[in-house]
Amino acid sequence: MNDKKIWIIIAAVSGFTAVAIGAFGAHGLKGRLSAEMIETYKTGVLYHLIHSIAILAIALTDKIKGKIVTFFFLAGIFLFSFSLYFYSVMNERIFAMITPFGGVSFLLGWLSLVFGVIRNKNN
Repeated sequence: MNDKKIWIIIAAVSGFTAVAIGAFGAHGLKGRLSAEMIETYKTGVLYHLIHSIAILAIALTDKIKGKIVTFFFLAGIFLFSFSLYFYSVMNERIFAMITPFGGVSFLLGWLSLVFGVIRNKNN
């Protein structure tokens, strides 16, 4: 299987997971978490979905080499979104301390995308 197919599959699984986690939050956690923790959970889902779509878009284009970008986005999903999920549900501060590393990973992914487009000689 080539890299393009692998990243499309990763994006699809990530998107599926984001929707499933979002549905669980909307239905399974309703009334069990404070309004603040629900908002934190929703933030995780939003960033998870956005970056799943971004991974898919990068996988579908032939204009840039996006391995590093998609790696940063995937790391961001795990470090940012999943830490927010765990923090919201378990209310353990240690998970919130991981979240900024995921945010930095997302930022590095977007910067890598900018530099990847600039460096591409085919555009």
